[in-house]
Amino acid sequence: MTAAFGNSPEVKTRIEKIENICGRDIGNGIEPLVEAAKGGLLGAARSIAEHPSPHVAIMTGFFVPHGTPPAAETDGPIGCAHLAAALLRVGIPVRLVTDPLCLNAVKVAARAAGIPAQVPFDVVPVDAASAEDPSVSSIVNSWQSAEPPVSHVISIERAGPSYDGTVRNMIGNDITAHTAPLHLLFILSEIISIGIGDAGNELGMGTLPKELIAKSISTGEQIACNIPCNHLIVCGVSNWAAIGLLTAVGLLRPDLKSKLTEGLTLETDKHILTTVVKEGPAVDGDTAVQELAVDTLPWEYHGKVLTEILEAAGLTKSV
Repeated sequence: MTAAFGNSPEVKTRIEKIENICGRDIGNGIEPLVEAAKGGLLGAARSIAEHPSPHVAIMTGFFVPHGTPPAAETDGPIGCAHLAAALLRVGIPVRLVTDPLCLNAVKVAARAAGIPAQVPFDVVPVDAASAEDPSVSSIVNSWQSAEPPVSHVISIERAGPSYDGTVRNMIGNDITAHTAPLHLLFILSEIISIGIGDAGNELGMGTLPKELIAKSISTGEQIACNIPCNHLIVCGVSNWAAIGLLTAVGLLRPDLKSKLTEGLTLETDKHILTTVVKEGPAVDGDTAVQELAVDTLPWEYHGKVLTEILEAAGLTKSV
């Protein structure tokens, strides 16, 4: 792949505007984190748009053990489905990565987005102990032997270990026993890592100073993830940033823009949410119940944000 118009001032301005929309705080106190990560969206998009032969592994799934029912949350799988479907439409190979607890929700979201069933899934057991665990090493081998080999790993709303090694949710509860160590695949040195998160406890947030997260987020001292990444995107809702990333790649590659974004309609977005909630199942990450909401925000709010992102990208089609 070759980047087109990557240095255009208009493109940069549009991507900055998209980053600002995605970085809107919904009450988590993330403004300082968003500011510290500014430019992450452009860097992440360029790393894909300018790569000669990208192959992208996308990991997601944040299990809510106290949910009704216990299930993956709605933030993450929806953005993953949009992004994966878009990349596949332009011929970029994709792998989806999760754990057994979130697998069905991620599969359901992918199917609702029109992703073919043959797209590979890499599933890491919750009890995988290290990079030497056969379940992890076999995935690494498949990534390296693929043609082309995996070039990028993108984590969307995936909890990672804090500085004491414990994985915690937003309110500080220990969820290590319900979270497979996907970070073992996220930190592979030969692969470009992109982290997307909205609270400070997600993979990639180790790029920011722990002190900044501790000062900005009420539970930040406890939950701050220590796993860094090459490109970090901090956002109000992680699904927004996944959509922002695919539109930013489209701006850098106008020859691919139409195909990348053709699935970004209000109808498709609502269909993915409805399907994953009912069939995943999936729950709102904050209320922990099955409802058509992400982080307590109803779908209508997310539809407005999607519309804003598309307008910022200069897409004139009806959504």
